[in-house]
Amino acid sequence: MPSDADLGRSLRVAVAGTGAFGRNHLRVYHELAAIGVTLAAAIEPNPARAAEAAQRYAIPVFATVESALAADLRLDAASVAVPTIHHHAVASQLLAAGVDCLVEKPLAATLAEADDLLALAQRHTRILQPGHLERFNPAVLATEPTVKRPMFFEAHRLSVFTPRALDVDVVLDLMIHDLDIVLTFARSPVREVRAVGLPILSPKVDIANVRVEFESGCVANFTASRVSTERVRKLRYFEPRQYVSIDYARRDVLIIRVAEDFSLDAAMAAGAAGGFTDGLPGLSFTKPTVTPGEPLRLEIEAFLGAVRSRREPPVTARQGREALALALEIQRQMEIHAAGAGLADFFTRS
Repeated sequence: MPSDADLGRSLRVAVAGTGAFGRNHLRVYHELAAIGVTLAAAIEPNPARAAEAAQRYAIPVFATVESALAADLRLDAASVAVPTIHHHAVASQLLAAGVDCLVEKPLAATLAEADDLLALAQRHTRILQPGHLERFNPAVLATEPTVKRPMFFEAHRLSVFTPRALDVDVVLDLMIHDLDIVLTFARSPVREVRAVGLPILSPKVDIANVRVEFESGCVANFTASRVSTERVRKLRYFEPRQYVSIDYARRDVLIIRVAEDFSLDAAMAAGAAGGFTDGLPGLSFTKPTVTPGEPLRLEIEAFLGAVRSRREPPVTARQGREALALALEIQRQMEIHAAGAGLADFFTRS
């Protein structure tokens, strides 16, 4: 266990990758200086981005992990925000050097790489937290205590096209957020996966629809697109006598509960009398209190809390691996569907 002095001392952190995600990690660590966090360095091979980070935060920026470790920065922790294909290479070096890691989603590009990172973290007694940001969305935090026995999920995550994160398909780019949330809420092994996906504007799958059935009998439908004309981030799920709607973007939750003594006849009578607009007898509409907060800051604070306490983070590396495993199975099922539908030539673009 860490001593009181260890718990109170300043943590020295670095950010590997200063692109779209990394810039936000740099900003949050810089903002946390008041609570004992020192942004000590960044790692960025792109000269322009490196110069920008060095100037804005007055920190040394190294082109490689090797050069940063050789500088003896006395790092405690690091965020890994490089492209997915480099997650393993960067995080493995940091973990082996005794640096705790927050790795942006997905944890790695393959299960073999993810397993190696888990083994390295265990061998070197390091904290390894996957960056599943939506787990720290205030709407999700407000909803999680109410989850009982979900039997049907419907997730929609749509974005307009941008050239960001095109090293992976829409499943690893966007859908994996909802895969992680549903796996957490469903609390059941996956029984069957069916999936269809197509590349539209990029060489990889840009739009996908997925159906997952769990051993519990729960079913989840996922739609993810990065070629939409609008931005949608919603998750709905149904339990016995309860319906929950989460709007990630608005950070809003609506819960509709059906009372044990609900009567359809009474509800219809109320409707005939014009009572539907004021609610139905036996139905309750509630909005749980959602505590405001920036999900990334909450995620990083949770990570640093685990670094200080040496306790398992709220989102574990094992959970990151489970989300990755489901995502990769979805990719496999999309390929099977494409072959069966005669789309193999088109699909090979991905």
